Amino acid sequence: MSATLAPSPTEAPALAPRERETLRHIAAGRTYLQTARHMGLSTHTVDAYLRRIRAKFDITNTAELTRVAIALGL
Repeated sequence: MSATLAPSPTEAPALAPRERETLRHIAAGRTYLQTARHMGLSTHTVDAYLRRIRAKFDITNTAELTRVAIALGL
């Protein structure tokens, strides 16, 4: 688990619109498959978006993804 807190929106790395949408769905508790179907994507694309988000924020799990989503107001 990362020792850092979620960054404030002004310090946050830039996310592409589809990355933001994907993060919003996952933080809302949807599965990769549900997110993919809602966005019209494959589960592999959803996974790729989430890997990029994790790399940008240096986080490793879904709880941290959710914390970032809340900090960003998603």
